[in-house]
Amino acid sequence: MADSGSLPIVIVGAGAAGLMAAIHAAGDRRRVLLLERTKDGGRKILMSGGGRCNVLPSELDPARFVTESSPHTMRKLLLSWPLDEQRRFFEETLGTPLALESETGKLFPVSNRARDVRDGLLALAASRGVETRFGVAVSGAAPEPDGSWSVRLDGGAPALRAARLILATGGLSVPATGSDGTGLAIARGLGHAVHATYPALTPLVARPHRDAALAGVSLPVTIEAPGPRGLVVTGGFLFTHKGYSGPAVLNVSHLCVRSRLAGGPLQPLFVRWTTLLEKDWEEALRGGEGTAAGVVRRRLPARLANALFVDAGVPGDTALSQLKREERRRLVAALTRHPLPWNGDEGYTKAEVTGGGVALGEIDPRTLESRRHRGLHLCGEMLDAFGPIGGYNFAWAWATGRAAGLGAAALAGTPA
Repeated sequence: MADSGSLPIVIVGAGAAGLMAAIHAAGDRRRVLLLERTKDGGRKILMSGGGRCNVLPSELDPARFVTESSPHTMRKLLLSWPLDEQRRFFEETLGTPLALESETGKLFPVSNRARDVRDGLLALAASRGVETRFGVAVSGAAPEPDGSWSVRLDGGAPALRAARLILATGGLSVPATGSDGTGLAIARGLGHAVHATYPALTPLVARPHRDAALAGVSLPVTIEAPGPRGLVVTGGFLFTHKGYSGPAVLNVSHLCVRSRLAGGPLQPLFVRWTTLLEKDWEEALRGGEGTAAGVVRRRLPARLANALFVDAGVPGDTALSQLKREERRRLVAALTRHPLPWNGDEGYTKAEVTGGGVALGEIDPRTLESRRHRGLHLCGEMLDAFGPIGGYNFAWAWATGRAAGLGAAALAGTPA
């Protein structure tokens, strides 16, 4: 076996999972080398939450995660670092107090500065002896006969040797942050099963966009995505110049993307624009004073209300007393189960995460070590699981990064 005292644990990727892996692999005089292709690392941390960084959700429900692998394994990985312990790490170990945004259930740093989170993680890693090298791109990796790993670098630089190798390179989402699929390619080349990848949590587009005049209108809605894997989600909705975005749209977008990639019928989406149900609108629009538009505009933005009247084929100035039964039926349908006419998505460029990835059955859920290759650990977005927006995917990155770091440190120096 390799001289474990002389070879470092090498971690590829200084994003959320990689930084957490480095922090937990370090200590006890163990050398840890963190390689990052960008000049600064942690770019998804910096851009998350509009530059505020939604560090964690206030509650963590494994049932809201999507995976093609075993849900039991996914749950075990996610809950390996309980949410209250994660919060305590950030507030006490990292010294970054968090505050709950009550209307969204998200936890942000009190400073509202994502940079405080990224810089704090880098500083903590450095204080534990982690050596970080920026601007270093890894092109491949291979096991050596003595149990160590050879890590190939771009640009003709000499290969590095590692006692243990942790791949935390992310997926394919937001390539401007440095996510280019390198880790997935390495894992696939080493014989790992990789479920088909696709952009998830991405805005939807409509071509032509019949609702382009509503760009900028936002409101909370409920979206139903019927089908075998159907979802009903409630959250913010935003009309954009290209189509639709906002938490509710992002959280159903994976069903839409998968339907498009499968080449079959596109996933239908139906929007309920308010909290009122069909019976509530029926009652509100039945008789009384005023016009139909007056009733609807009290509950919806005027531009959207006007557009829904056009869709329903009902004149907005119709007096409630003159509203015909069929007109009321069409209007109620437009308000409670409005078809959303999407036909595309913004892909990886705007996707917050990557769907698919390395099958969870390929790794030991306790240590994140590959079941195919001793000394190799995989974590973060590379793995086949993602959650909704709201800090869920950071919770996954923190938990799996920690498990990989602790696992690599515990196993470093053991016989191959």
